[in-house]
Formats: sequence, structure tokens, C-alpha cells
Amino acid sequence: EVFKALNKTRGLYLRWQEISKAPTIPNSPEVEWTSTELRNALRKKNSSKFKIDNKEISERRSFIEATKQEVKVMKSKMSLNRNRDNDGTAREPLLGDESPVHNMSNVWTATPKYTKYSKLANQTDSPNRFDYDSDIMSMQEKMLTSQNDQLQVISHSVGSLKTVSKQIGIELDEQAVMLDDLNTELENADSKLDSTLKKVAKVLHMNNDRRQWLAILILVGLLMIILILFVII
Repeated sequence: EVFKALNKTRGLYLRWQEISKAPTIPNSPEVEWTSTELRNALRKKNSSKFKIDNKEISERRSFIEATKQEVKVMKSKMSLNRNRDNDGTAREPLLGDESPVHNMSNVWTATPKYTKYSKLANQTDSPNRFDYDSDIMSMQEKMLTSQNDQLQVISHSVGSLKTVSKQIGIELDEQAVMLDDLNTELENADSKLDSTLKKVAKVLHMNNDRRQWLAILILVGLLMIILILFVII
């Protein structure tokens, strides 16, 4: 628990140094949030959670003293930075090799009885990394949202094309039925026309026979008249 609180305090302290050097508003929400979290981490204590022996108690007391010393260094540097202008001076590393807890972390380790204690990590979680990860996640979410919108548009277009193709297929089927009906009507008209032509040809043939007999009778009558005239003369 102490290691977690110290790591959190280190990260918040580094973030506080970045904000103090950046041209931000003194009463901005980010500064207030960082200051509040830093104070809460510094106030956090946990002294009676684990049962340990005297040797480990002495080791932990040494570690706590070193932690207090490092917290004092943080507080002193914070108070100095409040009175210092933001002139771009290079930031002095707080968690270097001279840090008391850094030296203690290389020596103090957990006893076999309490295996969940381990060596204190030398690197802290940087808030900039969290901001970068959150930016990457937001960009990926925006890309996924844009892709979903495009897929919805494509799906809508495909649905419209399917509807249009179905309508065209229905119209083609109706036109095919109409063409079949027209073909049937043409065949009926052709058969009726053939029968009519046959009837007309038959009538014309009958008329031609009558005319022939009439011409023959006329010619016979003329011959009879001519013969009668020759006889009389």
C-alpha cells in the first residue's frame, strides 16, 4: 500500500511540475485536481494492516523515514516552484539516485512470509502516457464510428439497389406476360386472316366460273344470230 501511494505521489508530483512550468491559468480545474490528488496521496496512511515481526518493523520504519524525507523534499521543491517564475529553467530530477527511498528500495525487500511485497520500481507511471493512450483510444473510437457510419450508408445503398432490382424484375416479368399475350393475339389474328383469305379466294373462284359460263352463252347467242342473218340473206 505504501509503495502504491508513493508511486502515485511521484506521478502526481511530476505532473505538478509539468503544469507549473506550462502557461496555464492558476485556478484551472486540472491544477486544482492535481493538487487535491497530491495532497490526498501525501495524507494517506496505513499503519496497522499487516502483522509483522520486530525485524521487519525496524526495516519498515527505516523505509518510512526515508519516505518522509522524500516527501519533505517534494514539499520543499513545490514551495520553491510556487515562488519561481516560469523562465524555462531545466527541471531538477527528484527521483534520481540521490533519492532516499530510491536507495532504500534497492535494499529493502519483502520477507518470504509476505510475498506480495517486492522491490520498489524505479520508473513511475507518467500521466503523459495515460493522456497519449486516451488520445489513441479516442482516435480509434472515432475511426470505428466513421467506419460504422460508412457501413450503414453502404448497407442502405445495397438495400436500395436490391429493392430497385426486385422492382425491375417484376416489371420484366409483367412485360414478358404482355409479350406472350400479344403473341397469342397475333397468332389468332393470323389464323383468322388465313381463313378470311381462303373464303375470299373461294368466292372469287366461284365468280370466275359464272363469268366464264356467261361469256360462253353470250358467244353462242352471237353465233346463232350471225347464222340466222346468213340464212336470211
